[in-house]
Amino acid sequence: MRFHVVLRYVAFALLLNSFFMGVATTISFFNNDSAAMPLLYSTLITALFGIFPLIYVPKSGNISNKEGLLVVVISWLSSCLVGSLPYLLWGGVFSFTNAWFESVSGFTTTGSTILVNIEALPDSLLFWRAATHWLGGVGIIIFVLSVLPFMGIAELVLFRSEVSSLAQESFRQRARNAVRILAGVYLGLTILEVIALKLCGMNLFDSIIHSFATIATGGFSNKNSSIAHYNSPVVEIVIMIFMILSGLHFGLLFTAVTGNIKNIFNSTITRFYIISMLVGIIITSLNLYGTNYDSWIDSLRFSSFQLLSLGTSTGFATADSSVWPAFTQLILIFFTFQCACSGSTSGGIKADRIVVLFKSFIRHLKQLMHPNAVIPIRIEGRAVDDKIASRAVSFVIFYIAIVFISTLLLSLLGIDSYSAFTGSAATMGNVGPGFGSVGSVGNYSQIPQLGKWIFSADMLLGRLEIYALFIALTPAQWKKSVSY
Repeated sequence: MRFHVVLRYVAFALLLNSFFMGVATTISFFNNDSAAMPLLYSTLITALFGIFPLIYVPKSGNISNKEGLLVVVISWLSSCLVGSLPYLLWGGVFSFTNAWFESVSGFTTTGSTILVNIEALPDSLLFWRAATHWLGGVGIIIFVLSVLPFMGIAELVLFRSEVSSLAQESFRQRARNAVRILAGVYLGLTILEVIALKLCGMNLFDSIIHSFATIATGGFSNKNSSIAHYNSPVVEIVIMIFMILSGLHFGLLFTAVTGNIKNIFNSTITRFYIISMLVGIIITSLNLYGTNYDSWIDSLRFSSFQLLSLGTSTGFATADSSVWPAFTQLILIFFTFQCACSGSTSGGIKADRIVVLFKSFIRHLKQLMHPNAVIPIRIEGRAVDDKIASRAVSFVIFYIAIVFISTLLLSLLGIDSYSAFTGSAATMGNVGPGFGSVGSVGNYSQIPQLGKWIFSADMLLGRLEIYALFIALTPAQWKKSVSY
């Protein structure tokens, strides 16, 4: 394992962070607010750590798969670390644990927060907070690859290390084209939402903050009451539309824009994703009507937003879903686990794996009845490789096991079991709000310090899809490395 080569590629991620810190610093000096020096110092420190490896480490266009995986993991961890600097230096409620939690929550697009009074932060720090969402949404490495010249084999290795195998299967594009598609769709959706929200009456700053959070499916708002602050059905409709779009595979969105819109409607995964959301909205609306809301319109309005927000792992809020009926909460918890499609910015298990899991179960039943039959799992008319199907099923098992273990550990810390379970599911799925004390109008400020570290680990495991973090942090994997 050539750690010096790994550090050289990590340096690009740090420089990308320093650029956005620089933008936040400019905003701070323009507004003459209290975050100017913390942001300036953070920018300089991050830039220096990014520049040194580029000066002293020679270029290498050929890296191994293990080195690529380590680049991705260290880039995420180092981004979270330097991302906590502006919070830590600014002070206030930001102890090291709180600053780390907020930074991890931002980069992993979870949207959980320790802040009780979000609006007390200066605009520049709120911009940096939103920028961590936007950097983490499509993936830090994807951003780096999109702005750097072609890097040969290294680019292919890094792309494969950053993007899940399910998403790669659906792209059917060369790495360079796939990177450009991801970055292009991501940027395009962000610009469109900024314009749409501005037309709805939001000011430009709020439009940018909420667009960063929506397209990254993150959920950081600059308002204490999130989207409920605006009390605007039009704003909610715009955000719901972009939450749905951000939960779709970006490759399908690209083909739709370039003239093949039928691909979206022909996709088994997309149909399952949309239909499951619609069914969930209808069920929750019916359950809320007459219990929490006297108007059918209000019931549909609030249930739609909350379900789409959790079902795409965005985490915005327009209502306190913790006081909704238990049946409705269970429906929302299911979507907290499932979330949207691979190849999107959404977290969770992903609709793709749910479909593969269901088809694997059906195949197993058929094989019990016909032991000698060869029954492939097909999606979009193509047979899914058995290794990918097996990996998807294993992922679901490990995912649920991690949520269960986290719940046990958090319960030992004195957190009530409902908050511990839903908080674990929400952070593991990069969703943000759970239920109970960590519900949609609550926060994670009251969680013990050790509990915040457990939740932070869940966020990283969820964002890096479990395997990457475990493999990269296993010392045995560092000893030998075969080039791609």
